[in-house]
Amino acid sequence: MLKSILHYPQLDTVLMVEEFIKENGGEYKKRSLWEHLPKKMMYQTFQVIFDYLLDSHKIAVDKEGKICWIWNPELVKKYLARPELSR
Repeated sequence: MLKSILHYPQLDTVLMVEEFIKENGGEYKKRSLWEHLPKKMMYQTFQVIFDYLLDSHKIAVDKEGKICWIWNPELVKKYLARPELSR
């Protein structure tokens, strides 16, 4: 079921959240992460960004609920270049 999103976040806001998670990965759980962001935003806006990052496999949540940045495009390129791993 699709959610009805009234307001999509601006790119600079998404990038700010990404950068904060990269710098502070593993320190915060979801709500605490939102509370410690450099700029305040509505929780619903944060939720849209969080869902996007999770769905695109850029972040992961550990068993304690802490958020960590996992996206590594250089490593992806390295593995895609290996012929034995190609499809």
